[in-house]
Amino acid sequence: MKILALDSSGLVASVAVVEDDNLIAEYTVNYKKTHSQTLLPMLDEIVKMTELDLDTIDAVAVAAGPGSFTGLRIGSATAKGLGLALKKPLIGVPTLEGLAYNLYNTKGLICPLMDARRNQVYTGIYEFDHSQFRTVKEQTATAIEKIMEEINKIGKEVTFLGDGVKVYQGVIEQLCSVPYTFAPPHVNKQRAGAIAALAKEYLKQGKTEDPKDHKPEYLRLSQAERERMEKEQKQGA
Repeated sequence: MKILALDSSGLVASVAVVEDDNLIAEYTVNYKKTHSQTLLPMLDEIVKMTELDLDTIDAVAVAAGPGSFTGLRIGSATAKGLGLALKKPLIGVPTLEGLAYNLYNTKGLICPLMDARRNQVYTGIYEFDHSQFRTVKEQTATAIEKIMEEINKIGKEVTFLGDGVKVYQGVIEQLCSVPYTFAPPHVNKQRAGAIAALAKEYLKQGKTEDPKDHKPEYLRLSQAERERMEKEQKQGA
């Protein structure tokens, strides 16, 4: 079972190939350039370096959202194009599940945080129960204070990760009443290897889709859509 995975949902651009239980290649960049500049060249480099025949992959996996609106569109378009060209199924992995899966079999809760701007985070709560990945709270867009309330209510130790940690670390330190840690740099951002590994489990469960039907999961309206709605509401008032 061979899966090609892409993640451009946040600041990081990442491409990986996993075959069975072996990570063949992973190319991850977290440095300034836009994903439209990096994603396809990174994929091309992996194909060349590993002598990968793309026809041999079983599925294309992509971080399906939430995240950066532009990044998600780039990742979605790339994954759909590959899936259609290669006639392979597409596996959309929720971004925050992929992030949490970086911390495989971690004790306690796992809380990924992505900065969603407008004083919100994209977040969810996950844990491993005897090595089985479990969703405690589905991914959502909410205020950092609200997710802290839920974590405190559950009462288990928790590990935080994601680009939202840097933004809200002070709030976490002030509000978190349970033992907590922050994930180290090599696993605290999006990695396509984790998307591929989780997609393998999705594939076993038959959770695939036709590439032409795939749409990113934004969780909330874009700024342009919000402004349009506000304008329409004012005009209708």
